[in-house]
Amino acid sequence: MKEHFQLTTADILKRKHFENSIVIAGEEGIHRTVKWVHVVEVTSIRNLLNGNELILSTGVAWKDNVNLFVSMVKEFIDNNAAGLCLEMGTYMSGVPSEVIDIANDVQFPIIIFQKEVPFVEITQDIHSVIINQQYQKISDLENYSQSLNKRLLTIETYEDILQFIFSALDVQIIFRLKNQEYEFVPEINRQEQISIIAKLQEAKTQPYDHIASAPIFLFGQEYAELVVYSKDIPISEYDSLILDRTATALAQHLLRDLYVEEKKRVEEFEWLHGWLDGEHSLEDIHEYLVENGIKPKTSDVAVLITKQIPVKEKSSKDVTYFKLLFRSVFEQNGFAVFFVEKRNEITFILLNNRTKKNLKERIKKAIESIQDSEFIRQQTSAKLIIAAGKFIQSLSEVHKSYQTAKETLRIQQKMTNKQIYHFYEDLHLYRLISQMSKHTDLHELASEYLHPVIQYDQQYNGKLLETLKAYLECNGSKQETSNKLFIVRQTLYHRLHKLENLLGEDFMEHEKRVAIEFMLLVHDYLSASQFKKANQAL
Repeated sequence: MKEHFQLTTADILKRKHFENSIVIAGEEGIHRTVKWVHVVEVTSIRNLLNGNELILSTGVAWKDNVNLFVSMVKEFIDNNAAGLCLEMGTYMSGVPSEVIDIANDVQFPIIIFQKEVPFVEITQDIHSVIINQQYQKISDLENYSQSLNKRLLTIETYEDILQFIFSALDVQIIFRLKNQEYEFVPEINRQEQISIIAKLQEAKTQPYDHIASAPIFLFGQEYAELVVYSKDIPISEYDSLILDRTATALAQHLLRDLYVEEKKRVEEFEWLHGWLDGEHSLEDIHEYLVENGIKPKTSDVAVLITKQIPVKEKSSKDVTYFKLLFRSVFEQNGFAVFFVEKRNEITFILLNNRTKKNLKERIKKAIESIQDSEFIRQQTSAKLIIAAGKFIQSLSEVHKSYQTAKETLRIQQKMTNKQIYHFYEDLHLYRLISQMSKHTDLHELASEYLHPVIQYDQQYNGKLLETLKAYLECNGSKQETSNKLFIVRQTLYHRLHKLENLLGEDFMEHEKRVAIEFMLLVHDYLSASQFKKANQAL
């Protein structure tokens, strides 16, 4: 390392007042880091130490009690003290062998002064060194940050940033983009790489002070990882701070690259519009994908349309970051992503990039991840809805998925369901109702079957419509229906008798029952549509 700000016991032994000192135990531990100097003349110190203190003492508190002396040394060791310095002559003439054995077992340094020394001058001297080192650390860290920020304006690749941190620390730098291979700066042979990668894996489960890592997050997800590895000297606090600053700079650079790349995709819109309209041949589509470096493993494709309600003017930055988020999440779930932006809608074309065909499950997972992201939660001015079209197994038939996605969006906007996304294949009868509404007066059709029940509920609050829905959903099971409605059997029998009077005793026979169930869906569809209109009027 080019800079080493860790003061050790060995460094202190070279300073004034330590000329006549002797290390009598734990000599191999003199390279422990010293963060402060503390004078201890009491027998209880557990609340006085924070770790890495060099202890100065005359031994007055335990001079006549070997057991207490042993106990104190154990407390120093348990509290991760850097070492113990004892003044001989005033209160103590020697150190018991029991204490020396304990110290040697864990290489805890015990140093003796052979004559009286000024503790005040020792603490003042060492503390001034520590404070100066801290000041130098802050100054160098600030200089590093400023230099790095200036370079960010001209740096073209993240490799330049990796080279910059290597120049500052002179340790092995390891970097990895998610789902890619590790990169090493400077370059080392394959055998050494394998050895370091093994140590990286071990460091994730157990402490290892020769490795420090910093994850790089974009849009709330880990996008890359930066690691520093020192073979000989443990990673210092200064190294860790440099690592954190560099990781932040890398995140800014990677985000900028993604943003610029996303801006360039504006040029693709015209071609993509043609693809959605079915204007391109299969040969043209494959040529376009090859030009964009995409080789999908299957021909499975789906179109999603996203929309914000109510519509509000958004800055291009907001839209761009939303597209970045969408692309990032879907790519992690195995899709190549193209998009077309139109007014307040963004249409996404998803190409399956995995051999597995669980498209629906992966799309659901991606949408839920987007919904839970901090970026979406902060967009409180509009409600996001997502409509998924039919899954297609031909790249030249994307327009079919697009048309069904638009139909899904039309239906979804008439539904009161709070779910932000729907799939075309899940709408079933709602698709039929939507088509029928274009050619038939559904109000009149639904009224033909349900008007007596609705009218009765309006006059007497009889809850017959609710009972009818539950009874049909429970396939005519009276026990399940009463449990679902939380009513007693007698109340249910009374309501069913009323329904028979209003709908006819044959309302549970197959054909009539199917018609009534369908009309209940029509009624819900129309009620939701009227509710939307009322809210818009308000």
